[in-house]
Amino acid sequence: MQILGVIPARLASTRLPDKVLRDIAGKPLVVRVYEAAKRCPQLTDVVIATDAQVVVDACRRFGADAMMTSPRHQSGSDRLFEVLEARPADVYVNIQGDEPLLRPEHVSALVDPFLAGGGEIQVTTLKVAISDEEAADPNVVKVITDTSGRAIYFSRLPIPYDRDGRGVQRFKHQGLYAYRRDALAKFHSLEATPLQLTECLEQLKLLENGMPIHVYETPFDTVGVDTEQDLERVRRIFEGMTA
Repeated sequence: MQILGVIPARLASTRLPDKVLRDIAGKPLVVRVYEAAKRCPQLTDVVIATDAQVVVDACRRFGADAMMTSPRHQSGSDRLFEVLEARPADVYVNIQGDEPLLRPEHVSALVDPFLAGGGEIQVTTLKVAISDEEAADPNVVKVITDTSGRAIYFSRLPIPYDRDGRGVQRFKHQGLYAYRRDALAKFHSLEATPLQLTECLEQLKLLENGMPIHVYETPFDTVGVDTEQDLERVRRIFEGMTA
């Protein structure tokens, strides 16, 4: 089975300008993500998909495979579809361009269901247990699932709502996905949906169109780089790794 890791790397970023090019221990953030993905043995290959030649040039200086894609894509998964048209594979793994702490265990959890022959599985993603404090943060996307592990809903609110204060474990959605080729093509063909636009979460488009997303729990959290504080935290982690 051919499994392609794709790192969407849009240059524009509102909260952290040019974040994919920000330096982490001597290399651009997106190159750190690429190097982490290359350490995942389940991936047949890895490519960075960007909308800016300056990103392509920066990646290639460090030996990272990068390709230009359209600046008009509305989501990272739409950018994946353009890669699909150029690079054939059976499964495409969407690796966010701001996740330098990606681990092989993350990719294993995403792709093992496909390797096991689960033909009914079309899309997979991950969740990790979080504290009540994290759950209250609207920048942290939460997910709830049914008894078979399929996503019921994703939200920026702390779902489920604990009405009687009984105590509940909430889960953060980790923004990593794996798609079968046909599922990724269908995602791209769908129009934006009301819940997707309301929550600003692309995965809701799949749920609103009746496409199941299988969610697997991981004990390994990541640090997505969205702010200067996130960037400094990741820099300190890398400094500790190289000390």
